[in-house]
Amino acid sequence: MIRDDIKAALITAMKGGDKAGTATLRLVQSSIKNRDIEARAPQSREGKAPDDDNVLVVEVLQKMIKQRRESIEMYVKGGRQELADAESAEIVVIEQFLPTQLDEAQTAAAIEAIKTELGASGMKDMGRVMAELKARHASELDMSKASAAVKAALA
Repeated sequence: MIRDDIKAALITAMKGGDKAGTATLRLVQSSIKNRDIEARAPQSREGKAPDDDNVLVVEVLQKMIKQRRESIEMYVKGGRQELADAESAEIVVIEQFLPTQLDEAQTAAAIEAIKTELGASGMKDMGRVMAELKARHASELDMSKASAAVKAALA
C-alpha cells in the first residue's frame, strides 16, 4: 500500500538527515490523516477496502501537488523564486508515490474508448464521460487536464 511506502520513506529520510524530505513526508502523512478523519464523519460510515485506501491516498497526493503548482505560479509572479524552488522540491518528493500517469496519447485513447462506449456525441454528455473517466483512471490522471481533453474531444 502507498501508506506503507510513505512511512518507510519517512523513516529513511529521517535516518538520512534529509530535513526537506522529512518535512514533506510528514505533511503528506498529516494530510492523509486529515482525510481519514473526514471519511469517518457521521455522513460517511462506509467501510473502505484496501483498494479504496490507495485511491484515497492518491487523491490526497494529487491535491497536494495541485496546491503546490498553484503556489509556484504565485511565487514566480511575486518574484519569490526561492519559495517556488522549495515547492518544486516538495512536488518531486510527493510524485514518487503516485502511480504512473497516463501521457497525452493514452489519455486521448481512454477518452475515445469511453466516448464510444457511452455513445457520447456532444457537450451534454461531458458529465457522463468525466464520471466514467474518473471511475476508471482517477489515480492515473490529473482530472483538471483531463477535463480540457474531454471538452476538446466532445466539441
